[in-house]
Amino acid sequence: MSRLARGVLGPLTVVVGPPGAGKTALVTEWAHTSALPGPVVWVTCDGGKEVPGVFWPRVVAKLREVGVDPVYAGGDATASPSGATGGRPWPARVAEGLARRTEPVVIVLDDFEPAPGSAAAEDVTLLLRHAFPMVRLIVVARRDPPLHLHRRRLAGELTELRTDDLAFTEKETVTLLAQHDVTLTGSAVRRLARRTEGWAAGLRLAAMSMAGHRDPAAFVRRFAGDEEAVVSYLAEEVLDVQAAPMRHLMLVTSILERVNAELAAAVAGADADGRFAVLVRQNSFLHPLGEGWYRYHRMFRDVLLLRLRYEAPERVARLHRRAADWLGGHDLLPEALGHALAAGDPAYVAQVAVERLAVGRILELTGEALPEDLLRRLSQSAATATETATARGLVPDTDADGARGCEVLLLAAAVALAQRDVEGCYEALRNADAVIAGLPYGVRKAVPVTTRLTGSVIRMAARAATAAVVGECPVESSWALAAAAEVDELCAGLPGEAIEHRPELRAFTHLVRGGAELRCGRLKRAEQSLLAALKAIGPHENSPLRRDCLIDLALLATVRGRTRSAAELAASAQRPEVRGWAPADRSRAALHVVRAWSHLARGEPAAARHELNRVDAVLCMPPYDPPVAALRRLAGETADMCEYGAAPTAEAVRDLCAAVAGPWPTEGLERAVRLACTAAHGLPRPAGTPRRTPVAVEPGRAPSESAGSRGAAKCQVLSGRERDVLEYLARTMTTEEIAAEMYLSVNTVKTHLKSVYRKLDVTRRSAAVRRAREWELL
Repeated sequence: MSRLARGVLGPLTVVVGPPGAGKTALVTEWAHTSALPGPVVWVTCDGGKEVPGVFWPRVVAKLREVGVDPVYAGGDATASPSGATGGRPWPARVAEGLARRTEPVVIVLDDFEPAPGSAAAEDVTLLLRHAFPMVRLIVVARRDPPLHLHRRRLAGELTELRTDDLAFTEKETVTLLAQHDVTLTGSAVRRLARRTEGWAAGLRLAAMSMAGHRDPAAFVRRFAGDEEAVVSYLAEEVLDVQAAPMRHLMLVTSILERVNAELAAAVAGADADGRFAVLVRQNSFLHPLGEGWYRYHRMFRDVLLLRLRYEAPERVARLHRRAADWLGGHDLLPEALGHALAAGDPAYVAQVAVERLAVGRILELTGEALPEDLLRRLSQSAATATETATARGLVPDTDADGARGCEVLLLAAAVALAQRDVEGCYEALRNADAVIAGLPYGVRKAVPVTTRLTGSVIRMAARAATAAVVGECPVESSWALAAAAEVDELCAGLPGEAIEHRPELRAFTHLVRGGAELRCGRLKRAEQSLLAALKAIGPHENSPLRRDCLIDLALLATVRGRTRSAAELAASAQRPEVRGWAPADRSRAALHVVRAWSHLARGEPAAARHELNRVDAVLCMPPYDPPVAALRRLAGETADMCEYGAAPTAEAVRDLCAAVAGPWPTEGLERAVRLACTAAHGLPRPAGTPRRTPVAVEPGRAPSESAGSRGAAKCQVLSGRERDVLEYLARTMTTEEIAAEMYLSVNTVKTHLKSVYRKLDVTRRSAAVRRAREWELL
């Protein structure tokens, strides 16, 4: 009501909604219950069949019924066949007469839907242009009236009430039901409002059906667009009044959860593209979703689907295939797989999944995992197809059937692995290998690269998830390196645009390679592969791949003795949180080890032991990770020394690292152990580590002037990052090398350098290093 009251202060208000939305009822109630700016004239129009020679005499007659004479200078009230009076057109005479009034008049045009560019539309536009502010117009229609709405919207001269504004709220739904003596629980009311989307006619039909019903709540649970009353109403009011081409377009596009012009043309035929624009303009049961996408009102879609299955059931599967092909080609995988499943052919489902390289989404390698319901349906489809293939003894009838059968088995393997059924995954992979091995040599060599790539990715994921991770011997990493090389080779055989849409496959390959190199102690190669994985993932992707890359980089930083960088990387790996992190995932153990070493470096052995206990809880479950276990043992020994033992000698630290560190290089670990002992026992800090406490005052100098005191004061001001940059400067490293070591951008390092120069009161690198040594910061 308030929107209408504000709207009539301007020239034009439009109330647009589907049949039964309560448009006329809303305006009628407003006209009878609200304070009005002037007399209200209600004109019932003829929809899209307005004829000026009939329309304007009707308007003038209605104006005169409320005491308003719109024809200036007492013009004749009788219209000529041309729609003119006194030799002048009706619109000009009416606009001139109304513009001379001293009190506004509100004209309501109900069911005013003239064609764009028609005489009636142009005449009403002229009336608004010349008679405002003495004329305020309200248009009630099922589609937008052709009154230059975009121009008026930009000028602030338009008030709009649309389908969402007309929808009943839950409170209004309760009131409507009470008028029919129907009482429902709150949850039932919410379910009914959600199902009808607040559509007034749907709610009233439901209320009428529930009146006297023994179990209204049960009726609400079943209520849908296939109710006879709803079907009859919508068929009569909307569907059956459409021209045959438009009716066909509405029926065939009802299989789609959302639709745009290109998808409509792909499903309904090329000539549907132009009709879709008309459908959007004329049908208020299509709700805009943005970027050219629309969806049907739920109940109206139910009616369309019911009629489609009744009139042409043999076409439904073919329509779903067309939709799946288009959606898959536009990288809308979940929707493509959903339509492939709806087509009812498990082999076709597998074909879409394999050809579109959906394996990354199925295995949750990306930040956009498949919905659980869709994954469950894929599992059921793959199981059905696998049973059929097994019943035939995995012997295809034709070579083409063999290729399709292989795709079905690969889909079954991927779904099984996604559901943590490793044995089922390996069994499906073995069956797929058997099918391919049974094909003739020429056919076997012609198996599409997407099929071979899907199989290789699944094998690599299964092996990475289950096999004992490499131990001390670098040879044991050969499986990971060979698998990564195979995937790289297959990716190279794909078109460029295909692999660009699947960055998770290259990222996963780099992650597997980097993890293997890291656990063999080849840190530089590991760093290169892990950074390449992060680059492939992209800066905005939040996925298990990104999390595991950052955790492995944190592990690498810990092994190098850079516990502060490791802690920052570990924190970044968990922001934002990634769903579906299994309790036995090996990356959890690595994360807790990194945290333990960070606590040790801060002199918190008790907190470190808490993290080590969490490591033990993960390592006791397969797969076992020997290198991480070795790092855990070293952290435990270090925690013992920090809490109970005496300060160790440098030789003792070296021997401990050599004995416990496993495959890791000992130089960085020795530094990490000494940092922990420094924090616990106050030992001299390792070389290259900035001091955090003032040194003794030099003889003959006031304490405030001591180089050590000034250095300590500056060290208090320098941030942790700036102290790290200062350390790398002393090693004569370039800006690019410092950025690579600290996992920062070059510009960020330059910013830290400027800050260091300013705080040390220098302008060059060499001067910064010299000043830092004078102040005993190095």
